[in-house]
Amino acid sequence: MNIKQIIVATTLLAAAGAAMAEAPYPPETKFVSTKTRADVIAELQQAQANHEIASRNEYPIVRQPSTGLSRQEVKSEVQQAQRKSDSLYSGA
Repeated sequence: MNIKQIIVATTLLAAAGAAMAEAPYPPETKFVSTKTRADVIAELQQAQANHEIASRNEYPIVRQPSTGLSRQEVKSEVQQAQRKSDSLYSGA
């Protein structure tokens, strides 16, 4: 009697496990690329030339917008701001 109960219990356990099996999510679909190998290599080279590829711990890449000012113009703006701040309290 014991053997029969063990066999029945094992069969029920196997059936329950099979019934609860799930399909993989998301369903596996075959990937089909729309680009050629040459296209991908060209994109990679362009990204490397624009310094858009992160290396080490440089993620996320934040690109500063260009002001269009020359170095001399920026220096003169800084000097003007320093002259204006001399009359005001600016520090501890």
